[in-house]
Amino acid sequence: MKATLLLLLAISFYSCVSGKIVKARLESCPGCSLNRLHEVRKFAYEDLPMYEGVEWKKISGAPPELVFLDENDKEVERYFLKELSRKECNGLLQQYGFKQKSKEL
Repeated sequence: MKATLLLLLAISFYSCVSGKIVKARLESCPGCSLNRLHEVRKFAYEDLPMYEGVEWKKISGAPPELVFLDENDKEVERYFLKELSRKECNGLLQQYGFKQKSKEL
């Protein structure tokens, strides 16, 4: 698991430096497998809306995948979230340079 996370972080760092990735999209069924993946479900429903440049494409029956896109909406990277924790899902977005929206006062 640690080796997988390190590989994800290395790939993420390279992609951030190269400037290719500008958007991200969660592709997942809003129920189905998310109901069994409590950490990923919390990420999808509670954390994902807080990020700028990130959307959720709800696809019936689809397993949760995080897709990183370039400025032409072309897929650059895709990650299965099934085995990741909520913290790791957030870390993946942050490693690609995505920031949470600022809270309005």
